[in-house]
Amino acid sequence: MSNSPDGFSLTRVQSYALVVAAAVLLSAILAPVAYDRATQPDGRVAVVTVEGMISSNTVTPIQEDLREARENESIDAVVLNVDSPGGGAAASEQLYLSVQRTAQEMPVVATVKSAGASGAYYAMLPADAIYVTPASIVGSVGVRGAAPGPSIPGEIKSGPDKASSTADRRRAQIETLQRAFVGSVMKHRSDDLELSRTEVAHAKVYTGASAVDNGMADEIGSSEDAIQRAADEAGLEDYEVVRKEPPATGGLLLLSTEDGGTVVVEESPVGYDAVDAPTYLMVYGEVETEDEVIGNVSA
Repeated sequence: MSNSPDGFSLTRVQSYALVVAAAVLLSAILAPVAYDRATQPDGRVAVVTVEGMISSNTVTPIQEDLREARENESIDAVVLNVDSPGGGAAASEQLYLSVQRTAQEMPVVATVKSAGASGAYYAMLPADAIYVTPASIVGSVGVRGAAPGPSIPGEIKSGPDKASSTADRRRAQIETLQRAFVGSVMKHRSDDLELSRTEVAHAKVYTGASAVDNGMADEIGSSEDAIQRAADEAGLEDYEVVRKEPPATGGLLLLSTEDGGTVVVEESPVGYDAVDAPTYLMVYGEVETEDEVIGNVSA
């Protein structure tokens, strides 16, 4: 036995038992914490939706989602969930720049549901990979703009070029936008493209299967495949998926024809005739008669 000055003494066995009991108690306290840390995901993949027409109104919340992903240290990769025929040239370029900035900081993978064409395709170009379904619609690397209208009779202008344009000037503007669009495709996709620059500039629309064959897209796969690819690119084995709510959109603008073609219907621009109409990056299909368009467009 061991003696202590206060008369309290423990045998060696009792001391050992006390140490063991303390260790067991400590393990019981720390075990849940250790388990919680062990089961936490390695990181997160944010899914950002690009849906419907691309305009200044719809692109702003998407840009905010991408900025939040870049600034959130818990987000390691982004998936663009795209279902859009395109939209305004300026808005599409803004979205392209946001995607490009995000791709410079983390992996970005795009996945196309029904359509990812024209301005929407432009916005996807900086992504590390583009996933499509066999029936997805992609491509349409082109620009369309309305011809300038006549000046209003008796109109007074502060300068000769105020609110005026000519067919040649409009054509030059569209050609400038087209060169920028095609140049971006060649910059981001040239290593995989089986198409020449001239063929890309024809603005043809491709199904997903054809797009994978010619290099306009990378893989046939679902959105889950794209999420897994983004996680792999970020080096995540165990990850959490954070889905951003898509922005609210207005009326339907993408309609289908009975023969399976695709047509985009747009309303006339608001304003007087002398103002240049907006330039669009869109999918346009061939429609033989007005009767082929199903339903009316509501704003």
